[in-house]
Amino acid sequence: MRQYKPWEDLTKLEEGRLPAHTTFYRYDSLVKALNSRKEESLGYTSLDGTWKFMFLSCPEEAPEGFEKESFSLENLGDIKVPSAWQLEGYGKMHYTDVLYPFPINPPFVPDENPTGLYFKEVEIPSLLEGERHILKFHGVESYFEVYVNGQKAGFSKVSRLPSEFDITELLKTGRNRLAVKVVQFSDGTYLEDQDMWWLAGIFRSVVLYTRSEESLQDLRVETHGENGYEDYLLKVSGEFLKDQEKTLCLSVYDDEKNKLHQESFSAKEGFTYEKLFKHPRTWSAEKPELYQLILSYEEEGKEVFIPLSFGFRTVEILENEIRVNGQRVFFKGVNRHDVSRDKGRTVTYEEMEKDVLLMKEHNINAVRTSHYPNCEEFYDLCDKYGLYVMDEADLECHGFENTGNYNWISNHTGWEKHYVDRGLRMVKRDRNHPSVIFWSLGNESGTGHNFLAMYLAMKKEDPTRPIHYEGDRSGAYSDVYSTMYTRLLPLMDIGRDEEGKRPHLLCEYGHAMGNGPGGLTEYQDVMRSHKRLQGGFIWEWIDHGIRKTKENGVEDHLYGGDYGDFPNNGNFCIDGLVYPDRTPSPGLLEYGKVIEPVKMEKKEALLYTLKNLYDFRSLEEFMLKISLHSFGQVLKEEERTLPNVAPGEIYPVSLEGFLEDVSLKDETYVHLLVKEKNPTKALKKGHVVAREQFLLEHTRRTLKVKEGGLKGTLTVEEDNAHMTLRAENIQAVFHKVKGSLLSYEKDGEALLMKGPELTLWRAPIDNDMYKKEDWIHKYFLREGKENLVSFRHGAVERGHQVEIKKYFSTVNQAWGYELKYTYTFFGDGSLTMHMEGKVLKRGKEMPELLPRIGFRMRVSEDLQKVLWYGRGPGESYADSKRSQFIGLYEAKVEELHTPYVYPQENGLRSDTSFFGLLKDQGEGLLFQMEGASGFTLHDYTMEDLEKAAHESGLKRSPFHELVLDYRQLGLGSNSCGEEQLPPYRLTLEDFHVTFHLRPLQKEALLEESKYIR
Repeated sequence: MRQYKPWEDLTKLEEGRLPAHTTFYRYDSLVKALNSRKEESLGYTSLDGTWKFMFLSCPEEAPEGFEKESFSLENLGDIKVPSAWQLEGYGKMHYTDVLYPFPINPPFVPDENPTGLYFKEVEIPSLLEGERHILKFHGVESYFEVYVNGQKAGFSKVSRLPSEFDITELLKTGRNRLAVKVVQFSDGTYLEDQDMWWLAGIFRSVVLYTRSEESLQDLRVETHGENGYEDYLLKVSGEFLKDQEKTLCLSVYDDEKNKLHQESFSAKEGFTYEKLFKHPRTWSAEKPELYQLILSYEEEGKEVFIPLSFGFRTVEILENEIRVNGQRVFFKGVNRHDVSRDKGRTVTYEEMEKDVLLMKEHNINAVRTSHYPNCEEFYDLCDKYGLYVMDEADLECHGFENTGNYNWISNHTGWEKHYVDRGLRMVKRDRNHPSVIFWSLGNESGTGHNFLAMYLAMKKEDPTRPIHYEGDRSGAYSDVYSTMYTRLLPLMDIGRDEEGKRPHLLCEYGHAMGNGPGGLTEYQDVMRSHKRLQGGFIWEWIDHGIRKTKENGVEDHLYGGDYGDFPNNGNFCIDGLVYPDRTPSPGLLEYGKVIEPVKMEKKEALLYTLKNLYDFRSLEEFMLKISLHSFGQVLKEEERTLPNVAPGEIYPVSLEGFLEDVSLKDETYVHLLVKEKNPTKALKKGHVVAREQFLLEHTRRTLKVKEGGLKGTLTVEEDNAHMTLRAENIQAVFHKVKGSLLSYEKDGEALLMKGPELTLWRAPIDNDMYKKEDWIHKYFLREGKENLVSFRHGAVERGHQVEIKKYFSTVNQAWGYELKYTYTFFGDGSLTMHMEGKVLKRGKEMPELLPRIGFRMRVSEDLQKVLWYGRGPGESYADSKRSQFIGLYEAKVEELHTPYVYPQENGLRSDTSFFGLLKDQGEGLLFQMEGASGFTLHDYTMEDLEKAAHESGLKRSPFHELVLDYRQLGLGSNSCGEEQLPPYRLTLEDFHVTFHLRPLQKEALLEESKYIR
């Protein structure tokens, strides 16, 4: 039998590692403690920076005596700490979603096991009696050994939790050599199969700090609501490193550093202090009120001060509801990885703060740390700005699902202490954060006894929080009923089955991969409609793309397979609400809209309602802005204060009187905006938390026929293959054999260069991944072709009409469309295009869904600007458009492109009534649409979009491709989740649609858009 190597030894979790505890720092003055800058704490030294480094293919290649001071570092390379060595030029990048990158044979890992040797010289000016030097690693992946001056300090496992070693006895005055051997794969790797890049190294900070033998070892803070949650019992407990008589002084300060309480008491090795606070300000995600606890005592005759931020907050499950401070709460959450596009899982404070502030700006109130404890500072930010946290253990065994024995190690007693260790160390690190309201045992690891052991150990350590695990359906070790990617109808069934049942959370849904997710409104409506359903967490927050800058300065973001890694899951890691640079995607804008905390509805002609969906905030904390808009013009606006509208209550808003002195215009929309009255910790004064628009129906515009005869002479020229209709300086050229419009020209310049032609295709979005195979290889939807049936033309009143009948189908298909194109060319050069399609359902095999029914054409690249009336300013689709309001918008063609990391269908401007394509000088074309849903316009073709694997590979065209959609299939989130919901599905169906086209100047566009010929 193969002998265990140290990194495979299932029986050993650590050697020399100190017991886990919460993070706190000691200061030599009250002022420093109140400021709480860890760099000013006693004995704190950051070891981040440049280390010497040697990369090896396996641990056994480590040179003999590498740990000794005499080992030469002269020829070694440098590496930045913290970092993953793969992103510093060592080893190989590899991405998988589920698969382990090696044969499954626990606890054994490959002999070829990338290893890094790290070296750091540290100066120790003096070694004082009674002073202990603690070396702390915040995160090392996945196994590491620590040596100091040639002597072993110990080893540790678990990548995403801190490990501390007391190295006092190994140090000397002056220069000291630290050597760390990091092994990429260990037995712990079987517990760390999360959906992310396989990385390794010292990827979180390294710190050396001092404490005395009289120091505090651990500190715990609990708060318990009493008297109907009006008062709160503060409970503070802790232990010292040794049994000793101490006088402690405990002070409590508010967020403005005003002292609220101070009391001294005596303690020995352990202590517990309790104090009832009357009517304190409580902590919630909506109102994150924090207090500062200062614990002071003497060490070695000197007073030290320990600060700890806390909030008065309880979390309970009562009457089958998750309640914070006695109030049922609803979770509008996201799943979040620690991700940096340059550093992998090494994230900066600024990146974490940007994440939290973006979440707050988009109405998100909860985050699940998928699927491991995030960097420590992230929790401080959640405390400060207000986010509920589901803190998840560093545990996922997803690869075992493919073996047929998902519970292989989760139900194996030999692994029990590994599970318990990961849970307990997380609890001990993070338990003092008010933002943490759930513990989670991990993710996608089957079921088994080890989870029960983990649950019981964590409950014993912290009985104040509920515990979550999605894999537990029976309730043996999960206090909530959790599912992921549950389809909408089954979710409704769960919601109805509420009596005596655990509250439900949707721990993952709305897979935000590429263009999507769609259908979020329906999910929110269902979850808001059932008491048992208390919200969910979108998968996921950020794309995991790794930045690569080319020589020409163009940036790409790489994903699985781009490094030659195999097997891989391609761009499945590009599935976030924000891009790798943390720019919000259209998906985040839509999610922020869907989960707005104020619901606005129209009840009568001039009566609207605001429903307060907050759990704790009153609407008196906000202003209501009312404005009237017509084609980009603001007709009137005013701001109103709001009264005390409590959570769940509805407030009526009447516009009577507001409209009295206004001259209303066509298409007048009422805009209602709810704005922050005052700045909050996360949001500026005036930040819009909810907005809606409503059309005043009596102003709805209907197109009028503009009377007028021929201007000049309309001529018809034709030969065997072509026909040209000409009116003064405008002409339309048709191909009689192919039955197509070849061009539409003015002054000899082709403005419309080709089209229209029917297409059923879109460049597949990620959410099409399970449909596109049949679309491409069974129904050949990309290969659709029109064949001429008849071509007729003749004079009509005020113009000339061309009727073209065609048959459309794809390769080897019996089904198809009978098409009729009717073009009417008027004497002023305007052109009306009417398209009809009638389905011919023949044969047994027909596509269940179509990507789109639209018409492709080409327009001149000189038409660089677009002015449109429809939804904007960003893209929108049938099941993802609430964030984009109807209005008049202007953009350059390149600005209509949405830069998804993996190029795909993008940029649809839906619910468009008309748009103009304009040259820089203002001359261009007006398109009016009847029966159509929107348009896309790009400086590349659909084919080139589909070929591109990255933005840099997207080939631009010498023309612009315009697609006018009758309808387009919704987005859904079927890359992992719900298909397109019924209202947004597109099937083979009859259609008719009309487009009116004519040249004009920009200044005439709005007026001319009222009329058709």
